[in-house]
Amino acid sequence: MLDTLVKSRYNVITMRTTIIAIGNSKGVRIPKVLLKESGIDKDVEIKATKSGIKITPLKAVNNKTETALLSEATLRKDWDRPEEDKAWSNL
Repeated sequence: MLDTLVKSRYNVITMRTTIIAIGNSKGVRIPKVLLKESGIDKDVEIKATKSGIKITPLKAVNNKTETALLSEATLRKDWDRPEEDKAWSNL
């Protein structure tokens, strides 16, 4: 019984997927089995590094105002690019 628990707890699931267009952004569909295995339910933190993107579940956000301001600053940097101006120019 213990061996079964340990196997399930440290199970590694690998799947391939494709980056898809979602409006003016890109995204990936995460299969339900991966979400269940990872413990990701709703809120996540996304970190980009040179080696890839890491998505981890958030336990609780203590300071929602600070998080909102940081998100706004990040989004502003992303939107203030010539490619975005070109994409929105016909609207």
